[in-house]
Amino acid sequence: QVQLVESGGGLVQPGGSLRLSCVASISRGSIDNMGWYRQSPGKQRELVATITGGGDPNYAATAKGRFTISRDNANYAKNTVYLQMNSLEPEDTAVYYCNTVWYSPTWSRGDYWGQGTQVTVSS
Repeated sequence: QVQLVESGGGLVQPGGSLRLSCVASISRGSIDNMGWYRQSPGKQRELVATITGGGDPNYAATAKGRFTISRDNANYAKNTVYLQMNSLEPEDTAVYYCNTVWYSPTWSRGDYWGQGTQVTVSS
């Protein structure tokens, strides 16, 4: 029902910046919350930031003040969520996953995940 395509990961030095993008494509229904999660080796997947359909953000404590989440809903069939990451630290190294909540025309809920994009912070 939903196709998610992520981009923007890579290698960056400590203190640097990266911008992640995720495009959610749908043919019916509607996209609600979108967000970013991350997972480091040996750790559970954790919340980074989410944003409602109306644009209200929510951040994990580790992301506040350094990361900014935003979204573009201008195109009904393609909702895009961004994660601007500044002042990156080695501890931010992880695979970052895009997540979206989708509702069918009959209000059935579905949670969808992107394929993940690697972010590595290292000198």
